[in-house]
Amino acid sequence: MSKLEKILILDFGSQYTQLIARKIREMKVFSEIVSPYISLQELLEHKPKGIILSGGPNSLRQKLSGFAEEILDLDIPILGICLGMQLMTQYHQGSLSFSKTREYGKSTLHIQEPQHVLFKNFLFEKDVWMSHQDTVISLPVHFKVIATSDNGQIAAISHKSKPHFGLQFHPEVSHTENGSILLKNFLKCCQVQENWDVQNYIEAQVDWIKKKVKKQKVISLVSGGIDSMVSTLLCLKALGPDKVYSIHIDTGLMRHNESAQVIDTLKKCGFENLIFEDASKEFLSLLKGVKDPEKKRQKIGNLFIEILNRTLLSLNLSEDTFICQGTLYTDLIESGHAKYKGAALIKSHHNVNCSYVEEKRKNGLIIEPNRYIFKDEVRKIAAELSLQENIVDRHPFPGPGLAVRILGEVTEQKLNILRQVDQIYLEEITKAGLYKDIWQAFAVLLPQKSVGVIGDQRTTGYIAALRAVDSIDGMTADFSKIDYTILSKLSTRIVNEVSEVSRVVYDITSKPPATIEWE
Repeated sequence: MSKLEKILILDFGSQYTQLIARKIREMKVFSEIVSPYISLQELLEHKPKGIILSGGPNSLRQKLSGFAEEILDLDIPILGICLGMQLMTQYHQGSLSFSKTREYGKSTLHIQEPQHVLFKNFLFEKDVWMSHQDTVISLPVHFKVIATSDNGQIAAISHKSKPHFGLQFHPEVSHTENGSILLKNFLKCCQVQENWDVQNYIEAQVDWIKKKVKKQKVISLVSGGIDSMVSTLLCLKALGPDKVYSIHIDTGLMRHNESAQVIDTLKKCGFENLIFEDASKEFLSLLKGVKDPEKKRQKIGNLFIEILNRTLLSLNLSEDTFICQGTLYTDLIESGHAKYKGAALIKSHHNVNCSYVEEKRKNGLIIEPNRYIFKDEVRKIAAELSLQENIVDRHPFPGPGLAVRILGEVTEQKLNILRQVDQIYLEEITKAGLYKDIWQAFAVLLPQKSVGVIGDQRTTGYIAALRAVDSIDGMTADFSKIDYTILSKLSTRIVNEVSEVSRVVYDITSKPPATIEWE
């Protein structure tokens, strides 16, 4: 990433932090989220052109421990949002108060300094999105008020001599009118190059891989999905086919005829040194009696590594061979990876929370070209690398496969049932022209059975849940509003063609509070 100038975002736990990163990237500037507990030295090693302090749920009535306050003395442009503004105020000897009047939701911004650099082209009295209770009541001596809210509270501040600014509202959310203009104006203060695009990212990653791997070799686990395909292609572009080995493992947890299709696609994409391993019996045996989703993921991840090690031995590859993975930014976040202290584990990802991978990562032997980017950015890179359209548009599929779409114990019978349901589902949404519009669609098999009636006879069968979501990056998602006539046709086909299923339901939960996958 050395070629890309960047904005660092210190994440204090705001629900909108990812949105800040996305907004900055949409302006063709690379942004990276880091720990709020990053040391001054580590921060300076990033050579940021600007720093954004995110909001967060904490109150500063008690001092925030672990934050390197000397960061706030830098001459680098800094933008504090909500908690970030309060943090700047407190450090520079201003005063905060736990206000009796909460400001949640929309408020009108009253600009005191319309000529201020942050408000260029902003226009007057726009609605902004507030979400705070602690309030700045008096400013440090070197700061001034540049905007207030409906309640007369301080809504925006600016240092009198340094490019340091604070906002008590969220410019990154769509509810804030012209919020993008504020962020754009901040970027102008940073004098940062607008060089974040697909081609520059590819060049930066190829250069990084060359310097990282040097004369060593790389082995890549290729599922056939877009993430692992892109990461492997970047390694191939950097190192050439002789130094990159690709292994596809049929876990037996794949969709209908999937492994055969994957191998065919990989060959068409020019993958050489391609190894196919049928380990379906091993995975099914391993999962016998396992019901807990975290244990499923961990066991599957461990067996992946065992097979990988067997392959390394069979190819006479040394222990210092690099491992290439398709890990995304979102994978690291959901896995509570130690990117920042206090990161919560939402769910393990088989390619992240694994002792073998962590040991390899510690030794610098993991190559993750996608670790800085979101799913939609991976799709853009895939298109730039001329990947086939069916790969670029393919819906995300979890590494543990159907094992985490069967709630409870995984059996061969349940896998066959789910494959049939899933195939019908994807067929129908494709026929309806919805596949490309939906970010992800899949079926889930529930462990409970439900009563039904067939031919005047009482019967029991499994419950199949259909899930379809609209999203941009997988960090947030809303359920897809599929027409009732299509859902009705799906239900009829599934219960008629899959005799073991007696009931079909449609999941209408957004993310958050739910995750996209059920396990």
